[in-house]
Amino acid sequence: MRQTDVVERTEVARAPLIFAHRFGRWDLTRTPRVVGILNVTPDSFSDGGRFIEPRDAARHAERMIEEGADAIDVGGQSTRPGAGDPVGAEEEWARIGPVVKALGARAGSVPLSVDTYRTEVARRALVEGTAMINDVTALAYEPGLAHVVAEAGAGLVLMHSRGGPYGFHDAGMKDYDDVVDEVRWELYTAMRRALVRSVPEEAIALDPGVGFSKRPVHSVGVLRGLPRLTDLGRPLYIGVSRKSFLGALTDEPVDDRLAAGLGATVAAYALGARIFRTHDVRATRDALTLAEALLSEGAVVETAAALTEKRA
Repeated sequence: MRQTDVVERTEVARAPLIFAHRFGRWDLTRTPRVVGILNVTPDSFSDGGRFIEPRDAARHAERMIEEGADAIDVGGQSTRPGAGDPVGAEEEWARIGPVVKALGARAGSVPLSVDTYRTEVARRALVEGTAMINDVTALAYEPGLAHVVAEAGAGLVLMHSRGGPYGFHDAGMKDYDDVVDEVRWELYTAMRRALVRSVPEEAIALDPGVGFSKRPVHSVGVLRGLPRLTDLGRPLYIGVSRKSFLGALTDEPVDDRLAAGLGATVAAYALGARIFRTHDVRATRDALTLAEALLSEGAVVETAAALTEKRA
């Protein structure tokens, strides 16, 4: 099959757009969802070392929930450029296990996501009540992860990257003729890997991998190409928060990229993305609330009615 053949997906229902996780179903036809980032690592690019202690991590998760997070994504493996070799599964679980156990009890209200590409880590997390797994290798590193996700009835986020955990950011992984066409083809291939391992299509979301195996120009290009990625028929999951491509465009350091990130978030929503992974939950939630009201005819009517009632 040629890459361009992926476009032919007319059999996929366009509405409603559903993402099913272990404890519920998100209708993303119009309303976006916000996933709060909780890195339990010593060296993540933005918040590394801040939430190593389980008590601090749990408090930060509670804060993001209060700010309106629809889910919390816990990660114990830094994937930033220059992070060095990945830690093993035991060390990864030692980092996130106490936090996952503490937050898993909230599974009925705010779903827990775990950011891992290791089957054993995913299995342990699912035992503790995790609702979805976020695999930054899109099953290319450990395809068997899909089986444990399917058995648990969990959701699965497949993120585009190249080179596996040891080569995400290698220069040789960043060569594209048409970044959107190639990302679309590789995400389609990843989705097929999940489907043949019994993960239901409704339980799959797709992430174009902004900042992974891409130069800044490619990250911008893949965001501009989001309408072409919607042809795959699955919700698009986006992580732009504080990333280096924002710094390349604005010349701002990591801690001063909020405004640029919100601009990218609103643009991505307008172009078809529906799930947004962020460090800044409240600001992202507010930006998306306004974007939804402005861009959705139904939401505009509802907003106008609410304002009229409030003034009355």
